[in-house]
Amino acid sequence: MTFETECHTVGVLIASRENVPPQTRVNRVAENFFGSTSLDAVAIVEGNEPVGLVTRQKLLFTLFRRFGFELYGRKPVITVADTEPLTIHKNERLDVAIDMALQRPVEDIYDEIIVVNDSSCFMGLLSVKQMIIQQSNALANSMVQKEIAKARIKELENIEKIKSQFIANVTHELRSPVNAIIGLAELMKISCEKGYMDQLNDRLSLLMSSASNLRAIITNILDLSKIEAGKMEVIYEGFDMAALLRESAETTRVLLGNKPVEVDVITPISPLHIVSDPLKVRQILTNLLSNAAKFTEKGKISLLLNEEEGRIKIIVCDTGLGIKDEDISRLFTAFTQLEDVTTKRHEGTGLGLTITKNLIRMLGGSISVSSTYGKGTAFEIVLPKMSSE
Repeated sequence: MTFETECHTVGVLIASRENVPPQTRVNRVAENFFGSTSLDAVAIVEGNEPVGLVTRQKLLFTLFRRFGFELYGRKPVITVADTEPLTIHKNERLDVAIDMALQRPVEDIYDEIIVVNDSSCFMGLLSVKQMIIQQSNALANSMVQKEIAKARIKELENIEKIKSQFIANVTHELRSPVNAIIGLAELMKISCEKGYMDQLNDRLSLLMSSASNLRAIITNILDLSKIEAGKMEVIYEGFDMAALLRESAETTRVLLGNKPVEVDVITPISPLHIVSDPLKVRQILTNLLSNAAKFTEKGKISLLLNEEEGRIKIIVCDTGLGIKDEDISRLFTAFTQLEDVTTKRHEGTGLGLTITKNLIRMLGGSISVSSTYGKGTAFEIVLPKMSSE
């Protein structure tokens, strides 16, 4: 067999042989990932047979969820593994293997692939990225195919960059409230020991504020996880949208504090009843209005509500920082923030608008945005007045 022929089969491209037995504890596998930045996946092998796969991104996402380490840390790794990973014979052609990998669900496309021999015994793991790079090299004489391969590599690199940035953002955002909670708890303990009871009230308020901030961050992460898994439920009922808008405006005034920013609400005089999920509509408004309050230092935040041809339109506009033209296209992208984690001045994981767009889509609506950098931003939401459910 020539080298050129070998390069077209996956057996010679095995990138790793890392594996553990199914009963290995989750925290032990996590320690392996923490100890090696180059380790991206571990196969679960019982005897010689592969029975599952654990990837770095998915395991860490599970463990960083609320009580993740407590819930899963001591359990066998097979309980959190993908028990139906893509498994390919060592003699499978490279182009076929890549096509099989890219036909998987979006969240699984770049997971490693298990390679087996004629006896279905575990041989090793394939990196999808390395396969695409190899395909690019093997098809160097075909410019069209080479461009396709390059595009796939670029797409992979962009996704990896976005996910790495997301982990950096979440780590940064979680650290601040956690450190504040620990520090305030220590100060309160000292105050109690020394009898300075008058200091407890202010510190308790700060402690509750930090805890609320932490809960909001975790809630956003869990909400996005539910949406991507298709487990977010929609509960329809009738309610007055105009009243809900006015309530949201009051919350926004509280968020603004002492900022010289007015909050205007323009709604029909009579109630505007719709059938939708009021909790999700409230979350949508909260996400948009909290962003407006965060990025508006002076001027006005406006909420406008009207009905058009059986659908309702809500516009949330502000006179805040605005968004650059080049950033508009990635505004609703998951794991994306427009500010760099090392220099940003505003808190947040960057998940709010992604969740907002998904919630609106679940309710049968749409969202659009227009913005002038330095002058302000306007979000327009359109929702059905009556649910078809």
